[in-house]
Amino acid sequence: MSDEPQSSPLRDFEERLKQLRGRCESPTHRPAVDEPTTGLGVAFTVTTYLVTGIAVGAGLGWLLDAWLHTKPWLFVVFFFLGAASGVLNVYRMTTGMGMALGYRPAGGEPAGTENEKQMPATGRREKGQ
Repeated sequence: MSDEPQSSPLRDFEERLKQLRGRCESPTHRPAVDEPTTGLGVAFTVTTYLVTGIAVGAGLGWLLDAWLHTKPWLFVVFFFLGAASGVLNVYRMTTGMGMALGYRPAGGEPAGTENEKQMPATGRREKGQ
């Protein structure tokens, strides 16, 4: 059985698979698109989150005030909502909440795992743990 040559379609498939793997695997590590690589990158990202949150909130408030004739109340409310949105985005970035599943903070467990053992049948914790 081992003396038989492989069939032509199977051999062709293996060759194409090797070529594809060779093209897809790159020797250098590229950082993720959303991952700033330097301190300056992090600073620009934080600044962008804060400025855009405030600008969008203030812009929406100004437009709604002009439309509903409620100056300056909606401007003030949406300004603070935009600022809160920017701070929330910075918080999410720094804690890694926006990362993909399996993101692991330094020295921590992967996201979504538990440190406690559970019994498989009942889902209850074992005693003494």
